[in-house]
Amino acid sequence: MSSNRPVVVLAEELSPATVEALGPDFEIRQSDGTDRQRLFADVADAEAIMVRSATTVDAEVFSHAPRLKVVARAGVGLDNVDIKAATAAGVMVVNAPTSNIVSAAELTCAHILGLARHIAPATQALKGGEWKRSKYSGVELQDKVLGVIGLGRIGGLVAERMKAFGMELIAYDPYVTSARAHQIGAQLVSLDDLFAKADVITIHMPKTPETLGMLNREAFEKMKDTAFVVNVARGGLVDEADLDAALAEGLIGGAAIDVFSSEPSTDLPFFGRENVVVTPHLGASTSEAQEKAGVSVARSVRLALAGELVPDAVNVAGGAIDELVRPGIPLVEKLGRVLNALASDAFTDIETEAAGELAEHNVDALQLAALKGLFTDVVSEQVSYVNAPVLAEQRGIATRLTTTPDVEDYRNALTVRGATASGVNLEVRGTLTGPKQIEKIVGVNGYDLEIPLTDHLVIFEYADRPGVVGALGRILGEAEVNIAGMQVSQDTREERALAVLAVDAALPAGVLDTIAQEVGAALAAEVDLEDRT
Repeated sequence: MSSNRPVVVLAEELSPATVEALGPDFEIRQSDGTDRQRLFADVADAEAIMVRSATTVDAEVFSHAPRLKVVARAGVGLDNVDIKAATAAGVMVVNAPTSNIVSAAELTCAHILGLARHIAPATQALKGGEWKRSKYSGVELQDKVLGVIGLGRIGGLVAERMKAFGMELIAYDPYVTSARAHQIGAQLVSLDDLFAKADVITIHMPKTPETLGMLNREAFEKMKDTAFVVNVARGGLVDEADLDAALAEGLIGGAAIDVFSSEPSTDLPFFGRENVVVTPHLGASTSEAQEKAGVSVARSVRLALAGELVPDAVNVAGGAIDELVRPGIPLVEKLGRVLNALASDAFTDIETEAAGELAEHNVDALQLAALKGLFTDVVSEQVSYVNAPVLAEQRGIATRLTTTPDVEDYRNALTVRGATASGVNLEVRGTLTGPKQIEKIVGVNGYDLEIPLTDHLVIFEYADRPGVVGALGRILGEAEVNIAGMQVSQDTREERALAVLAVDAALPAGVLDTIAQEVGAALAAEVDLEDRT
């Protein structure tokens, strides 16, 4: 029997620590991601699905999971998740990008040591009854040159660890500064210089069109004929045919490969060479890495289902959220919903502005929240931080985010502005006040006011004259709608006024039109901000 708790589907076996990290707030449902029909049934009412590498999560899965909010891959790679389809469905995709870095770095170091001392072929010979002590004489790593291609997190860890063996470090990475390399103890050089000088070359680059086949025949020809090549990063970075030819011709001294262009691979030509060590993609295959990955994505699932932006989400551009910025996210989302309620036609332009102390911080998440609010009451599909920018792009809406340190009356103020197809400019401004960070509207279309944001708001703009407030009270009273709060702001130059009313419940049908007609309102809008989760 299903509970009222959100359903999280575990499509593959995950560690007890992963389930523990999810906590007691969810209904955990074990499934089999390789059984598509069972998976479709299990995700029908699920809000999250957690996978490793065996489960394919594609558009077909999303079509069977209308309530799905997040897909979590307990690992680094995302080849089995259709990120484009997830984004279109408004589903956040998270992974554990740092979970395996230590394991991958340690395997790289193990391969370097194994090549230097011929551990694999010596083991195989001895197990075969042969004592070949003289044949497998190796080399010391001390004073040898390690060339690291890609000095990111894993490459940096490898460099630091191999420095302890007395190796000289050189590196190629166009995105790393000399200062960062110096911190690690490496000297940045050109790629050709690295090929020419290094005794051991290890590659730690992402797989892109530019890096595909980066270590090819041309590169091998520039290396020492004693050089060892190691790839524990991505299959395809090393041209496998060229590697086999280089080994056959003695262009390099040996290779250690953990990843392949096509996996599983069990019979590549160089597998039979004695100076080659191969492993079946073991970079992340440690109990520690697997547990780190599971626990990391479990925490991300908790954040996502709580409506938070997740720093590790691969299809959300919000990034890490500063604690000063975080309280503004629900506020600016509500401002987006208010702005939409004020509009009588489609928007062509949306601007989100953060003013005050917030201007010193990364406020990208605020723009996502504003767009999410803008579309919440417009489209039938689920709107999230993920697909809100996509919805804006599909509708041809230009979006921008601005910041300014200048603000009057408040420490911080958030504004959402919009221009509509008919040329109307609209603006809603809000702030958070007091120790309890109370959400308030402090401006609408240039009118200054201050009223708490409640679940039900009614907004009118009209020609300023006596009797309007009384008419509002009378009509709402007759409709049995209680006014919880009200503010009127006047524009004495234009002899116009704007009233914002907080009411206890949604207006009965026709009441808004009745008020608009009686007071001659140029603008009449009802805003429903009740939580829809």
